[in-house]
Amino acid sequence: MSGEQNPLPFTGERFTPECVREIWYEHWHRYAFARPLAAGKRVLDAACGEGYGSALLADVAADVIGVDVDEATIGHARMRYGAKPRLRYERADATNLPFADKSFDVIVSFETLEHLAAQEELLAGFARVLADDGVLVISSPDKRTYSEAAGFRNEFHVRELYREELLALLKPHFPHIRLYGQKLLFQSVLWTLDGASGRSETWTAEQEGAIAAGLGYEPIYYVAVCTRGELPPDLPEHSFFGDRREAVYEHYNHEIRKNMGAGARIAELEAELARLKTQVEESRSPQATAPRRAWPWWRGKRPNE
Repeated sequence: MSGEQNPLPFTGERFTPECVREIWYEHWHRYAFARPLAAGKRVLDAACGEGYGSALLADVAADVIGVDVDEATIGHARMRYGAKPRLRYERADATNLPFADKSFDVIVSFETLEHLAAQEELLAGFARVLADDGVLVISSPDKRTYSEAAGFRNEFHVRELYREELLALLKPHFPHIRLYGQKLLFQSVLWTLDGASGRSETWTAEQEGAIAAGLGYEPIYYVAVCTRGELPPDLPEHSFFGDRREAVYEHYNHEIRKNMGAGARIAELEAELARLKTQVEESRSPQATAPRRAWPWWRGKRPNE
């Protein structure tokens, strides 16, 4: 990073690198996934937002242009990342790109489709400015899991898509598609420590005592790699992304410990409340409330007084 370091205010419409945990993983993973495809290529980051992803791709690409429709956002990106070589930012509408035909080898556009009504225009524009052997990497939330199953509505989303709708939108322009699902998971991972490479395997416990091969989860997002011709030959089967500090798991553990501590304290308070209730009930018993019998004065003090 270079230039101004003041963060762009997070409104919920555009991701900023200062966001933490789940949303941070989701957004950075997409750009990390696209980096090998961008190596040595002319790259367009359409609807680049804050600009962090364009800057990440510029570390390996021949040239990167990040475009966004918002002038203030582009100004921020230029100030924060503009000194990086092979990188520039321009204000432009992703549905009306001001570039010549076949200007780019790779186009990335993450979390853009759902913000637009003009989705057909967006894809047609990408097809026009992409080289014949170029690659489009695009993401979109799954309407069924992101919104319907979760009972959630994102106020900035104009039109979310089901899986089949996304594919129907892409295929007229890009007949060859490798579709990936994306979702944060807690996993136990085994990896080689001697540098050897080999096949990968995944397992999902479907119920107690039943284990099935593969990742048997419903994606929340889709990431599609799209081409007119053959797909890149070295696309991965799986792509994992995390941070060394394990921020999501660290936060999870912190909340679990906090809740466990709160549960223990609640149990203590409930036991104390039960003891006090018992005392109150005993104080209200007939024996405890019976009037005291008269004590002759000539006997002196009552016993135990």
